[in-house]
Amino acid sequence: MTLKVSFNITAMRALSLTTFTGVAAMLTACGAGTGTAQYSMDANGNITSASATTKFANGVTQTASLSSSSVTTGSATTATGVTGTITNPPATPTGTTTNSTTSGTSSSSTGGTGSTVGTGSTSTATGNTATGSAPGTATSSTTATTSTTTPQPFGQTGKFTVAFSEEFNGTALDATKWNDRIWYEASNPTKNYAVSNGSLKIWPQRDATGKFFNRTIDTDGKYYQTYGFFEIEAKLPIGKGTWPAFWLFNHIGTRRPEIDIMEAYAGGGPNSGWSDANLHPTAYAATIWIDAGNLGGTKTMVTSDLSAAFHKYALKWEAGLQTFYFDGKPVYSKAVSMPDPMYLMLDLWYGSASGQPDNTTPTGIGNSYEVNYVRAWKI
Repeated sequence: MTLKVSFNITAMRALSLTTFTGVAAMLTACGAGTGTAQYSMDANGNITSASATTKFANGVTQTASLSSSSVTTGSATTATGVTGTITNPPATPTGTTTNSTTSGTSSSSTGGTGSTVGTGSTSTATGNTATGSAPGTATSSTTATTSTTTPQPFGQTGKFTVAFSEEFNGTALDATKWNDRIWYEASNPTKNYAVSNGSLKIWPQRDATGKFFNRTIDTDGKYYQTYGFFEIEAKLPIGKGTWPAFWLFNHIGTRRPEIDIMEAYAGGGPNSGWSDANLHPTAYAATIWIDAGNLGGTKTMVTSDLSAAFHKYALKWEAGLQTFYFDGKPVYSKAVSMPDPMYLMLDLWYGSASGQPDNTTPTGIGNSYEVNYVRAWKI
């Protein structure tokens, strides 16, 4: 149906915008059906009350009303009130009222102040659209919903279940997950690691004796896994002697099963194949040790400067097969049986193909082995 209400008021005080809004709201509340709306004004020309009554097609009658305090301050003016048209289609079978379009214009007026109190029931409506101009300020608010996505191995498809995740979002190493020493050494009290700005940082440093010392961060005694997908994102340090690594390991009696997912060297000079003339790491190795001294396989990957940007180093460890990945692409596979559970290790050591550090080796947090995350999945 169509319900049209109009009025013109001259030589009266300005009507408050909130009163106009209240009348419009009641007319909208009429919903699908027949209805009437009426209002009252005081001697000053202010709307003091208004009401709307609707009889729906199913026989239900709904009434909405409002009142406003009288306005006694302000200057007289001539105002042309509201002309509006409300069109309501028939009610839907579910009882939901769908209001189409409400349009109207409102004159600008000054000098009026007041408050509006509205009471009554309001029907559920969808699709209301209003156009027009009116003085005042409109404020809207939006509530956003943030979804959380479970991380998956980079570049992989298929089903993976997260078993271990360390994003380093805190301000200190989580001692419930990590140790800061290897099992056969005491923790060196000289601080050369930190968790800050979303990453773990381990850097070359001399201890109280003036010597460079190894730092190991591992989950020995806290987290082990057999088979799965293992991945870190890291940027490597530079300098003579530096030897960063990410590996899986265990010490089981006298046995030492080990899978080195990444170990890089920055020593040996420009002809070593491991680093450039400025001792930036330009290669890394993936290695499988069935036991100490029992090599299962190894391969060296020649790369760009691994200290210049973050890269992803990963392993898919299956029963009888190990596949190594660099930035999501497979770079080496070896069919070796490695059935023992192993724990996770991150370390910055010195020696091996890197040689020994010296006065040219940059120290401090600015030359860190920096790890953005460590993740492990079941497959």
